Amino acid sequence: MQTQVLYGNRLGRQGNLRIGCSATIFDRLRQKVLFTLRADNGKWCLPGGMVEPGESVEEACLREIFEETGLEVVVKRLVGVYSNPDQLVIYPDGNKAHFIVLNFEAEITNGEPRLSNETTDVRFFTPQELDALEIHAHHDDRVRDTLAGQPAAFIR
Repeated sequence: MQTQVLYGNRLGRQGNLRIGCSATIFDRLRQKVLFTLRADNGKWCLPGGMVEPGESVEEACLREIFEETGLEVVVKRLVGVYSNPDQLVIYPDGNKAHFIVLNFEAEITNGEPRLSNETTDVRFFTPQELDALEIHAHHDDRVRDTLAGQPAAFIR
């Protein structure tokens, strides 16, 4: 059984609250965005993951990016806060989650992209190329929000 994502009126109430983070990372010319191919569901996504107890959201973002890509980054700004009360994630073990995700813009400071046990591919794509990819839920929206360059964070 794979992880399921269900949608319905306030369905998120049935899940445990989980906080996650992701990052939009551009190449050196700021023309392409880094995406990873998830090992668990075969979808492309921005690097990121769960915030662990005793960890700041920035620390979680840095840790998750390094674990998934081998890259060291610096967080530049908060792009948006994403929480869909109508979404419920159900894991194969039966756990249910309602997510609040913070997406940051981050910049590479060291390293070369590499694979991990969570990723089967790591690549940079132009925003136009994203349309042809099977992307994890709403990660392309986070890229668009980053490209908008809005000084205040989006709240969605």
